[in-house]
Amino acid sequence: MLTLMDSRGFEGRLDASRLESLLESAKLLSSSLELDDQLRHLMRTVMGRLLVTRAVIALRAAEGGAMRVAIVRGLPGLKAGAAFAVDDAAAMGLPYSRWIGDQAEPLGLVAIGEPARGGLDEGEQSFLDALLSLASASIANARAHDGVVRANRTLDTKIQELRALLDMVRGLAGTIDPEGVASLLMLTLSGRWAVRKHALHTWKPGQEPITRVKGVTGEQLSQMAAALGESDAPVETGEWVVFPIRSGESTTGLVALGPRPGDAGYSPADLDFGMGMVGQASVALDNAWHFRDTLYRQQLEKELALAAAIQQDLFPKSMPALAGTDIAARNRQAKQVGGDYYDVLPVGEESAEGAHLLCVADISGKGISASLLMANIQATLRALLSAHPALAELSGRTNDLLYASTPGNKYATAIFVRYEGATGRCEYVNGGHCDGILLRASGEVEMLTTTGLPVGLFPKREFEVKEFAMGEGDTLMLYSDGVTDACTADEREFGVERAVEVLRRNAGLPAAAIQDAVFQAIDEFVEGAAQFDDITVMVVKRQA
Repeated sequence: MLTLMDSRGFEGRLDASRLESLLESAKLLSSSLELDDQLRHLMRTVMGRLLVTRAVIALRAAEGGAMRVAIVRGLPGLKAGAAFAVDDAAAMGLPYSRWIGDQAEPLGLVAIGEPARGGLDEGEQSFLDALLSLASASIANARAHDGVVRANRTLDTKIQELRALLDMVRGLAGTIDPEGVASLLMLTLSGRWAVRKHALHTWKPGQEPITRVKGVTGEQLSQMAAALGESDAPVETGEWVVFPIRSGESTTGLVALGPRPGDAGYSPADLDFGMGMVGQASVALDNAWHFRDTLYRQQLEKELALAAAIQQDLFPKSMPALAGTDIAARNRQAKQVGGDYYDVLPVGEESAEGAHLLCVADISGKGISASLLMANIQATLRALLSAHPALAELSGRTNDLLYASTPGNKYATAIFVRYEGATGRCEYVNGGHCDGILLRASGEVEMLTTTGLPVGLFPKREFEVKEFAMGEGDTLMLYSDGVTDACTADEREFGVERAVEVLRRNAGLPAAAIQDAVFQAIDEFVEGAAQFDDITVMVVKRQA
């Protein structure tokens, strides 16, 4: 007879031996966030403590999903990954089944065979109840950890792909030789997936064919070309994936990649990435063949425009509504792709009364590399803020992640202010950035000075956190050095003092009007001199 029990709660008394075993299990379960380790320990404990020779642990794949075998012992015909239901247990000679977690929405199921000494007494049932209660929380934590790890891996992959694409674009932009384009493309693709067989072949009318092959015969190339036809999408034929090289509406060549190590195969995301790389190379080949200089400049402009569009999308479309707060921010770039960044991000779930992170940063360098670093900073902050970290931890982890994922000459000065709309309480970290200006309603001025080095410059750096509070009528201005370094034709700088004076003179205006007044004052001061650096201004005004 099948006995099904819910592991929520447990009754009965546990003897000293069982309590000691539970304490040991609790330590082992909490010592690892690896799901496989926890399941193996759970299986060993159940089988060893209850003296059973056959057991199955099945887990639900997702909410409402099917139950599948995670680990099995003593049942040679049953494999991990197979579907498993409560009704299957009795048929397999597993008379005792017990839910892991809440019976209404269980995480999984444990089914065991008949104990060697026959049946489960009250103490053994209580022990199993307690063990599965401990295991359910640990399994849930391990799954949440796995989700975070997978999300981080996906983010890392996307960043690596973007970096590879940008690196190849830089290489293509400086190459006007078709053979050089072909070499760079094949080195990038074969290196990306560690393929040992690959080929590139072009047949554009009026141009010398380019053929670069490794482990491919001429007959195979002809077969691949026939299979590709005029397709504008990748074609898989046998062990090969074939990408079209396009010129206008015509296919003028192909790139073929052989099997990956371990027969890993190519996912849809891999095909999209490969098509993007080949598409970039197709344009570069056209440039090299026809209008080397002119098309080179046009392609560069396209890439800059794309980077500028991506960068603009990183700025908030509008400022969030914060309790008792009037807030405005604006950025004016000196070039098509700038290096300044600002944002207002919720700490945890977004609400008007909740805490928000105010951020103004100045990325080292300009252009596509600055755009990539800006995207990296935003992605890092969003990922970390969901876990409600303290400001010092947020700054330190952001610093370490950026240092690990960027070249040594790439970093950012930044000021982070954790602002509570409900109370006006604030704390801040200033990583080598311009001093924030806090104008009190009384007219007194306080400066948010540097508390640490620029972000991403050195690893394992600690950032000092300072606190302050904003009361009714107080105004805070965060800005980039494009404000204070704005110069006249004879190199006179706008400076901090003028910024403070503009803020003081316009303190009675709304935040957006104060922000506009700063830009107007800068323009009037420089008297038409060219803007050489990005200008970013964020104004936060505390209201009743």
